[in-house]
Amino acid sequence: MFLLKGITVSAENIYKEYGSVKALRGVSLRVYEGEIYGLVGPNGSGKTTLLRIIAGLVKPSRGVVRVYGYDPYEDFKETRRYIGYLPEDANTYDLLTGYEHLELYAKIYGLGEDVVKYGEELSQLGSRLRDLASTYSRGMKRRLLLAIVLMRKPRVALLDEPTSGLDVHASVNVRDTIKRYVLETGATIIVSSHNMLEIEYLCTRVGLIYRGVIVDEGSPRELIEKYNASNLEEVFVKAVGELSREHY
Repeated sequence: MFLLKGITVSAENIYKEYGSVKALRGVSLRVYEGEIYGLVGPNGSGKTTLLRIIAGLVKPSRGVVRVYGYDPYEDFKETRRYIGYLPEDANTYDLLTGYEHLELYAKIYGLGEDVVKYGEELSQLGSRLRDLASTYSRGMKRRLLLAIVLMRKPRVALLDEPTSGLDVHASVNVRDTIKRYVLETGATIIVSSHNMLEIEYLCTRVGLIYRGVIVDEGSPRELIEKYNASNLEEVFVKAVGELSREHY
């Protein structure tokens, strides 16, 4: 059973508009220490926009976001100490080895050899860390990028589609790394995905997001029971169906 601790991330009535496009329409959530929170929804539902707002990279049109009590956009220098962010489209440098990636980012963060060593452990790439990243599979690159984000032990890690395009084996490795990191550090993870079964396996709590609105929220088991469903895919279809009848 998941026990709630302190709130690390909060969003209250968040809107984000790009001209006439309403990417987020009144999103509110609270995420707690030691929690793996999943944002699940189809492409274009607002997942990436919300993560970028929490990361302090995008300013909301209106609403309030706090990470450990700070506004991530206005207090970016402060909140960057707490936040690690893995974009969906992040990539590696072909002419660097995996190990050189870890060393480079440790230097950027101003951190030492112990951080590089932890990154090695998180990547689980073993001797392949000495090979050029151009020789890596997509799954290996994703594991390296995840290790780069987590090796400095951020208190809040924002992971946008961390297993997108990966095969089953690579996806399991990434999920196991995320779970182990939370157990070791007690950090907060917010992960986005359109793969609802994966979120069901990984997350302690889930927000169903559709057309910029969080339709419902709860643990996977709570949501499955509430909608009398077999899995989160069925939950999402039923929840979105109810929203459509009420509002569209």
